[in-house]
Amino acid sequence: MASKSQSVPVWIIVTYAVVFILSLTGIALGIAWGDDVAASVGALGLLMGLATAPIAVLLATRGGNGGDADLRGLQDAIQSLSEQQALSEDARRVLNRREERELLRRAIEQDIQAHDYDAAMVLVKELAERFGYRADAEEFRERIEQTRAQTLDLKVVDAMAKLDELIRGARWAEAFAEAARIQRLYPESHRVEGLRERVDESRQRYRKHLERSFLVSAQREKIDEAMAILKELDQYLTPSEAEPFQEVARGVIGKSRENLGVRFKLMVQDHQWGDAVEVGERIIGEFPNTRMAQEVRELLPMLREKAAASAAGVR
Repeated sequence: MASKSQSVPVWIIVTYAVVFILSLTGIALGIAWGDDVAASVGALGLLMGLATAPIAVLLATRGGNGGDADLRGLQDAIQSLSEQQALSEDARRVLNRREERELLRRAIEQDIQAHDYDAAMVLVKELAERFGYRADAEEFRERIEQTRAQTLDLKVVDAMAKLDELIRGARWAEAFAEAARIQRLYPESHRVEGLRERVDESRQRYRKHLERSFLVSAQREKIDEAMAILKELDQYLTPSEAEPFQEVARGVIGKSRENLGVRFKLMVQDHQWGDAVEVGERIIGEFPNTRMAQEVRELLPMLREKAAASAAGVR
């Protein structure tokens, strides 16, 4: 009488499940990474699993000592396949070593082009310590440091150009602030050394220029020019520094007041009402506490009316 068929052992099901999973994983990774070795090994494992699975099931259900021996042989074959699968992973790593190196080199190049030097340095460390390409890593380090220095220098030069523009415009408060900002941003650059002193020296030279220009204009009796320079120079001088210029300044101020008074009277006499209002307002603004300014204040309402009437008549 025929013996009753036996059920398939659990270990066979588990073993083939593992083989199929590993094989399919190898195929998927090989396709995703473009790795022919991994894909080929995965396909081979899948084919062997599909070919031997029916045999294993048949032997397991047939039973008997001969069947047990056959099953042990099949088990050994599957174990060998698993070992080959593991070995193929190591082989894949070796075969892909050069490709990974090139990928890493390209990534470093991209970071350099993007001026992301810190990220590039992290990859350089990986290239040296994980893959052992220390010569390549050192070459990249030199390039990164050189490129970083060049980029930094260009930024500093641009910032210095802005600072020079502020200095040329005598915008000293902004220039001092910009010098401090540049020193904070680029402390490692030799170009930023003594920036505040540079701004201060430029300010002192400009002050000397104003002093000389004022004296020359006063000597040549260019009163309006001397007055304009005197107003600007007043921002640079302390009381003690202004003392040598006080006598000349009083003469210029007196002459300017006198000239404005004469111009005002002539314009009133010539019925140049609009110009008279303009000069009168200038007298009040520049010499507010003088008797002349008080007289002009009394006349201005009438002069404005005449200027408005004159303008309406012209229209």
